[in-house]
Amino acid sequence: MSPFVQYSPMQSHLASVIDRWTPGVADTATSIPGLVLFRREAPAGPFVCMVEPSIIMVAQGAKRLIVGGEGYDYDVDRFLITSLDLPANSAVIEASPERPCLGLGYKLDIRLLAELIAHGGLAAPRAQSKDVRVGVGRMSVVMLEPFVRLLELLDEPAAIPVLAPLIQREIHYRLLASGHAPLLWQIASVGSQSQRVTQAIDWLKLHYMRPLRIEELAALVQMSPSSLHHHFRRLTSMSPLQYQKSLRLNEARRLMLSEGADAATAAFSVGYESPSQFSREYSRLFGSPPRRDVLGLRPSTTVPLAAPPH
Repeated sequence: MSPFVQYSPMQSHLASVIDRWTPGVADTATSIPGLVLFRREAPAGPFVCMVEPSIIMVAQGAKRLIVGGEGYDYDVDRFLITSLDLPANSAVIEASPERPCLGLGYKLDIRLLAELIAHGGLAAPRAQSKDVRVGVGRMSVVMLEPFVRLLELLDEPAAIPVLAPLIQREIHYRLLASGHAPLLWQIASVGSQSQRVTQAIDWLKLHYMRPLRIEELAALVQMSPSSLHHHFRRLTSMSPLQYQKSLRLNEARRLMLSEGADAATAAFSVGYESPSQFSREYSRLFGSPPRRDVLGLRPSTTVPLAAPPH
């Protein structure tokens, strides 16, 4: 059977399951590790967000992710893959209360990808990916079917610890066997420049509050400072310092929105020493000063504040 056969009944079923689990809410964390469901009832954005390595599927409606000035549209016919933790902009293109945009985000396990590359018997791709940040793939039965089985486990919670890891492994294998193998192979292959940049990103995520010394970070990931700067910018469209700044500002925004912190408290919490510098850089990224931005966002339930880009 061809993988590109009519799959609309399966997709309609996926949409109905997501609809049932997202009544009146924008984002729903599930009992399955790494799986988040989303619902949007009106076009919106683009909003600044952080994305994780993920596969994002839309069962109804359409969305767009903007990374480094490039837009990637995804809908019922196309799924999205993000392979790095990246600042991005997320927009809802098609949605209404009668027919909401429904979908899911599933976090990729880079270590599992590396294991499958090492022991899964997969042939190395012949060519490298031109863009190792984001990819758009055509939806197929082969990709859709394991996600349907994964979501059906939400009604069988006792089976999740046993069956979800098996389905997770299948999803990662299918991705490595797809046209996106070059993208994922470059990120997960031990010793590659992309994998070393990924290590640098992981370090920055854990230590974003600390002053950044590029020489120390480069030595940590076994690259020269100039090589790290070059490859980091190639993959993320920003320097390590700009990336750290984005991490700090997004976390400060979360603290103000979710925990009620004032701007000064949030600024100091994420490593800023000057509230005025924090306010300037916050306004530059989000388009408004901290207080005005947070007041404008609090009534909304559709703004994505964290990865995946739902």
